[in-house]
Amino acid sequence: MMKAVVNEIYGPPDVLEVKEVEKPTPKDNEVLIKVQAAAVNAADWRLLKGDPFVVRLMAGLLKPKNKILGADMAGRVEAIGRSVKKFQPGDEVFGDLSGCGWGAFAEYVCADENALALKPVNMTFEQAASVPMAAVTALQGLRDKGQVQPGQKVLINGASGGVGSFAVQIAKSFGAEVTAVCSPRNLDRARAMGADQVIDYTQEDFTQNGQHYDLIIAANGYHSISAYKRALSPQGTYVMLGGSGAQIFQGMVLGPWMSMTGSKKMGNLLAKPNAQDLAFMKELLEAGKIVPVIDRCYPLSEVPEALRYLGEGHATGKVVITVAQANKI
Repeated sequence: MMKAVVNEIYGPPDVLEVKEVEKPTPKDNEVLIKVQAAAVNAADWRLLKGDPFVVRLMAGLLKPKNKILGADMAGRVEAIGRSVKKFQPGDEVFGDLSGCGWGAFAEYVCADENALALKPVNMTFEQAASVPMAAVTALQGLRDKGQVQPGQKVLINGASGGVGSFAVQIAKSFGAEVTAVCSPRNLDRARAMGADQVIDYTQEDFTQNGQHYDLIIAANGYHSISAYKRALSPQGTYVMLGGSGAQIFQGMVLGPWMSMTGSKKMGNLLAKPNAQDLAFMKELLEAGKIVPVIDRCYPLSEVPEALRYLGEGHATGKVVITVAQANKI
């Protein structure tokens, strides 16, 4: 048996319960991982709440299909299925489990070997757990959807959040000139992450100041899609990676139509777990080009509090769950 944070119904964090459940057994292509740390993402919040309603079409109409949330995790391989080729017991790994059943808010989890990569050697388990979903989302938004190039002017709205803090650093690693938009308390942190310019959104509206950008990444906050378009250079690109419900809706529904009516590209990215991208991030992490920003750590028993804090929308960087207390930072 093992401890896990279980949600039987949709609702607020109060519906979550710490329970003793059966320890999973790996299938042929899976590894069993003793979870050392996990991270909380906006996707966990949406699955917990079952909101927006479209989430329920994929995750279970009346009640959740996956009873244990948690996609991002880092831990040690305890056992492997007979078809597993990439890993051995004792390997330290990290990964995004959103494509293979979730379940990281537990002492043990089984995962497809293709969802994992070896943990960066210079990272703690907490740091490694904070990376997979947020960093790969930022990477795919910048490189694949945004096609970022050296020397381009890139603006990150929501630069101090989980995805945004990785986006600033990844954009810099690609040679971009980065402007970070965040709250006044996070301006110094944004500079420390490498931002060339910072904008305090309480004092200045970047969509109204006359500046134009080759690429805008919307990782949090809200502006109308027409306001984002106004801030783009003539051949610029806008990529919505998250934010308010209205921002998400406009990026998904209005963006493709607006892209057909001019030279500016407006759209959203639905990031997908990708082991190759995770391995690419491992290289950047080990080279010191990317440093995870962790706001708070909570023990497994306080996953409800961690989700509640994330849901308030003011986390700076990542919110992490320390599952094995001996590894707490």
